[in-house]
This record gives sequence, C-alpha cells and structure tokens, in this order.
Amino acid sequence: MYDVIILGSGPAGWTAAIYCGRANKKTLVLTGPSLGGQTGEIAKLENYPGWNGSGMELILFMKNQAESFGAKTESASAQNINFNPDGTYTVVCDNGKTFDSRTVILATGASARRLDIDGARELFGHGVSYCATCDGFFYSGRDVLVIGGGNTALNDALYLADVAKNVKIIYRKSEFFRAEAVLRDRVAAKENIECIYNTELKSVEQKPDSDKLIATTTGGDKIECDGIFVAIGHEANTDYLSEDIKRDEIGRIAPESLPSGMFVAGDVESNIKMQVATAVGTGCSAAMDAIQYLNSKE
Repeated sequence: MYDVIILGSGPAGWTAAIYCGRANKKTLVLTGPSLGGQTGEIAKLENYPGWNGSGMELILFMKNQAESFGAKTESASAQNINFNPDGTYTVVCDNGKTFDSRTVILATGASARRLDIDGARELFGHGVSYCATCDGFFYSGRDVLVIGGGNTALNDALYLADVAKNVKIIYRKSEFFRAEAVLRDRVAAKENIECIYNTELKSVEQKPDSDKLIATTTGGDKIECDGIFVAIGHEANTDYLSEDIKRDEIGRIAPESLPSGMFVAGDVESNIKMQVATAVGTGCSAAMDAIQYLNSKE
C-alpha cells in the first residue's frame, strides 16, 4: 500500500513526488507513455526561471531529485482507478499490474490535438507528425510545413529551420496573436521560414509516385512538401477516469469534482495556464493537500 500514487512524469508529477518524498510518504510515480510528457519534447526550455537546458534535462533532474527522497517509479499508464470501500484507491495499469494507495495525484498532462482533415490520420507517421523534436531529423535539407500559430508552433518552426531546407508556417489568422513577442521576432529573422496567414488546410495526400505530400488549402491552393508538423493545441489526458468527474471543453479536470483523497496538478487541471512554471506550482499544491489529507487520517 502506497501513501501516494502520482500519475504522470511531467514537472507537476515530479514536483509532487519531491514534496511527498520529503514528507516521508511512500510514493509511486507512474511515468505514463513517455517520460516527461510535453516538457520532455522541448529542445530548449527558456521560460522556466533558473533553467537554460532542454526539457528532458529538466525532467531527469527532477526525477533524480524525487528518487533521492525515496519516490519509486513504474513505466506504466493508468487504465482505470477504482475507489475501494475502505477509502483507498486501486490503480489498474496497462502493463497488467495494479497498485493500491491511500491517495492519488492526477498529473497526466495533455496531448497534441489531432489535425482533423482528409488524409491526416492515414498519413500519421508517414509525413504527418505531432512532435518536431522527435521527428525533425528525418527532414534534414527538406521542405516542411508547420500548422498552428501559438508558442508551440513557432518553437517547432524555429527548431525545424535549423534542420530543414525551408519551413512554411500555415496559420488560420492574420497574425500570431497568441505567441510571445520574442518568438515572433525570431521567426521573422529566419530567412528560411515563410509565414502564410489566413489559411487553413482542407486535405493532405501522398503525391503519386513520390514520397512528397500535397497539402490542399480551403482556398484550393496546393502546397508540396516533405513533411507536416501539427501544433494546434492540446487535449487533456483523462480517458482513464470515469465520466462522473467533471471536465472542461478540452477534458481538463475540475478539482472540486474529485472524490476525497484524489488531487490534480499540471496541464490536466482546469482553469490554469499550461506552462512549466504553473505545473510546478500546482504539483506543489496538490502534494501539500495530499500530505495534509494523509496526516489527518493518522
């Protein structure tokens, strides 16, 4: 029996693990499908105070710190969570294992929203990607598109500009309203990045007898490229939870809807900014609430 099981291995999860470990609570972190989640995919993390490395470097630093205070890890994802008659929880994992705990902290984060156009699903992994740092090296010296206009899209474009020959950013609005000014300036300074505004894609298909793609816009224009990288927002990872837990329009959890002994932190929590600094703060808060709850039961 664990005191705390933490679902997720992003900044929120590891922060919670550090606090719970320091409070001498028996803690288990289920790392999920990829260590670090979205943060682990950031090539250069510049907006978290005191850090100037990659996202994965930060995650590994946090992981080592949590483990130094006794936190255990398991490479697994929760499939469902059962509330037991004695007030404890049983977490059923995708690797066939089950773990019991007195409390659970949900820190499963969010995943990239899929591009809902003809051909996108069929070409996923064959030219259509949702992770520039994962797949960018396949497109060295080639032509790529980036779909989106927020910080993630511009960061992806800047990363790809150092790998690919040419990068075109396709954005449905007239300018990058949501992206930080420093990123807009960097994009504007890159000679091999072209911004195409007021444009949306209608479909994508494989060019006949070629490994290239043809992206067709809603206006009927056709853009030939080698790869498409999608950055159009995120949806919370909450499929393992029952439907009676309240969620917002992108699936994020309302803390007040959670049963006793269950807490939430990071990008999966509703009404917070989806940033590393915010994730750390909510991870701290969730851990302290869980510790207080456990201490009240002793």
